[in-house]
Amino acid sequence: MRIIFVRHADPDYGKDSLTQKGFKEAELLVPRISKLDVKDFYCSPLGRAKDTAKPTLNFMNRSAKTLDWLKEFPAHIKDEKTGNDTHPWDLMPSYWTNDRKLYDKDEWIKTDLMQSGDVEKVYNYVISELDKLIAKYNYVRENNYYRVEKENRDTIVLFCHFGIECVLLSHLLGVSPVILWQGFVASPSSVTTLITEERQQGIAYFRCNGFGDISHLYAANEPPAFAARFCETFSSEDERH
Repeated sequence: MRIIFVRHADPDYGKDSLTQKGFKEAELLVPRISKLDVKDFYCSPLGRAKDTAKPTLNFMNRSAKTLDWLKEFPAHIKDEKTGNDTHPWDLMPSYWTNDRKLYDKDEWIKTDLMQSGDVEKVYNYVISELDKLIAKYNYVRENNYYRVEKENRDTIVLFCHFGIECVLLSHLLGVSPVILWQGFVASPSSVTTLITEERQQGIAYFRCNGFGDISHLYAANEPPAFAARFCETFSSEDERH
């Protein structure tokens, strides 16, 4: 089985849509995705994900099922300085690197930081919905792997967002999402691919063989968007801090 995550193209967050560049990126995804033998498409309910999926779905004369839990990860934590709600993935390295529990696949969610909001509740809901989806293709979660009830080579494509993509990958790969949120970047319109390996009969594990791939942009001489990145150097005042 193959799961493909497509992050939405360059976003216009204010309009929950895409920028002019984003619409171009979405068009450049068409030859990339349309070559695949896709059994089912799924999409976040948010506009920027739907706008990204639309050109490919139209070209292939297909439709995508909207899944509410594919929207950007909606959980919040409390900012220790202001007491205001903030996103759990936007942490300064001087803070999160000093808490070893945030590196742990089981302990990260039990830290005071994550317990200050609804992260555990939302995380558990999202990964349970992911497992329900995968079970429809006869791969059933058992401990830290998937029991194969009926092997197949089905491919599903999920149009979603960077934050939620990291959450889903953390469950499939057995790592803390904090490592993925803070240590990886999936550029707008990027493609991440996981494929099952079934080296033991009846036991499958998802293995990532491509993260954040934007070769479709390079093939068209289209530079990647900056969204999801922060300043490369602190003195880069023109880049997001």
